[in-house]
Amino acid sequence: MNRYPAWKYLLVVFVVIFGMIYAAPNLFLDDPSLQIAGGRTVTVNDGTLKTVETTLKSNKIEYKSAVFDDKGILIRFADEDVRGKARDAIKKALDPNYVVALNFARTTPTILRNLGAEPMYMGLDLRGGLHFLIEIEMDTAFKQQLERYKNDIFDVFKANKKRKLRARSMLIKNNTIEMKYKTADKRDEVLSVLRSKFLSDLKFSVFERGDAFYIRAEITTQKIEEHRSNTITQIINVLKKRIDDKYQGLMEPVIVRQGDSRIVAEFPGVQDSKEIIDVMTAAASLEFRMEHTGYSIADARAGKALGASIYKERDSGREVLLKNKLIITGQDITHATATSDQNGQPAVSVTLNATGASIMKDNTRENLGKRMGVVFIETIKEIKQINGDNVPVKRELKEVISLATIQGLFSKRFEITGLSRAESTQLALLLRAGALAAPIEIVEERTVGPSMGKENISKGINSVLIGFIIVVVFMLIWYKGFGLLANVALIVNLVLIVAVLSLFQATLTLPGIAGIVLTVGMAVDANVLIYERIREELSIGNTPQASINSGYEKAFSTILDANVTTLIAAIVLFVFGTGPIKGFATTLSIGIATSMFTSIVGTRAIINLLVGSRKLSKLSI
Repeated sequence: MNRYPAWKYLLVVFVVIFGMIYAAPNLFLDDPSLQIAGGRTVTVNDGTLKTVETTLKSNKIEYKSAVFDDKGILIRFADEDVRGKARDAIKKALDPNYVVALNFARTTPTILRNLGAEPMYMGLDLRGGLHFLIEIEMDTAFKQQLERYKNDIFDVFKANKKRKLRARSMLIKNNTIEMKYKTADKRDEVLSVLRSKFLSDLKFSVFERGDAFYIRAEITTQKIEEHRSNTITQIINVLKKRIDDKYQGLMEPVIVRQGDSRIVAEFPGVQDSKEIIDVMTAAASLEFRMEHTGYSIADARAGKALGASIYKERDSGREVLLKNKLIITGQDITHATATSDQNGQPAVSVTLNATGASIMKDNTRENLGKRMGVVFIETIKEIKQINGDNVPVKRELKEVISLATIQGLFSKRFEITGLSRAESTQLALLLRAGALAAPIEIVEERTVGPSMGKENISKGINSVLIGFIIVVVFMLIWYKGFGLLANVALIVNLVLIVAVLSLFQATLTLPGIAGIVLTVGMAVDANVLIYERIREELSIGNTPQASINSGYEKAFSTILDANVTTLIAAIVLFVFGTGPIKGFATTLSIGIATSMFTSIVGTRAIINLLVGSRKLSKLSI
């Protein structure tokens, strides 16, 4: 009656061993460490390591070890305060082009690492670090999208030059594109062409104003949402690339979407926010435009220079007239390197993608002997007084850094000059990572100190232990021997939760610990229901063996219903929640699954093994 087939016992043993192996790495705490990597002009070698060791010894800074690893030099320390002092000393001693990054080095034994067992990550609230809430200026992204569609419509007019589809004027107004025509027949002809070209992208309508006939183009709701999602994804990817490029892959930031227009960026273990902010918010890009020679600057000032705008040259301050039609932008650049030109002046060597290379080749072929301008775009912050208050205001500064005559064909690779050394280095970094699809602004910045992180870890562990001890004592007093079995299952349950979190390299946060504490209480619910059912069966005169069997069978449906409803709530929290709520929901969901296994299968296996084949007159329950 109370016996399991051999495979069930083996399953329980396998799960317990699995849990112990993958939970074990969390017993080995990470060492605070420094990671030193080479830059684009310097490399890490034996001389670098010797300099580092000499610097640490001369400053009487104790360290555990300093060795080469796959990223450069790894230096381990006993605590984070010593690491901070070491970082300051090493940065002074080494060339500024070296990257010296704060890190945490794993101490997991090799035998566990070979099995793929690694400790779970600690969240910002446990390890300390920087937290940023970033707002994306979606209005700007929407305007940029409208500009692209306006250019696409212009290309349609150009491709149908013989049909004379071009509008008398084409303006962006109230988040729409308005095209003006002299006659209704011409407007209707153009409308038919545009609808066939932009069927799923734009929604067209017609109206009249005075003696003119207009077409209004609006972006469809589907395309707006698609563009919003793509914009957020692109910005997340660009920020990750910028951080990886700046710190040579030594930093492991967590950058995720939050809502329709926000991003959360977290940097565990990092305390210096200025450098991170500068890298994330830097907004510089390029535009390539041909010079417009059909009009004068005076015409442009009078509003008569259609399709052209006034720009200023950076060095001379002279005004030049460039076409509104874009050739390529910084987004067409796949690689960029700061270098020097043949005269030794700072330059950026760029490589274009296939589309950009094709466009550039066609443009240079069509415009031999004409001048092309390179426009450097930078977003700068200024403080302005508004109603007596100092308010930070963003301003986009566009300057022509190069206006050179096209002497011959070029496409995929070329150099850009006209920048300072610092600007060429910064621009190369930004172009390598890619331009942001829209401006961003940091609306919240929070720093969690390492001491606070340690305090949170201590409080989290204490809360789990206190909850665990209270439950253990209660089960022992109330259910005696069977309570001891429930406590064994509870211990295994905690081990399995940690093992699963570690296996999937989840990030443990304070809300996650709260989920584990809640699971400790909930894990014995199933055993309480089973044991109370066994007591009922004994009270009506059933034998101990029959009572055990009935207790597990009759309580199962109730246990399943209770856990499924809780799991549904946890899934809802995970799907609709953000950040901390997701962490709570994750540990709660894992805890529900593991507690079902340990409370029902685990305890039944132990009971079957201990008393399943024995004749009993009473039970220790």
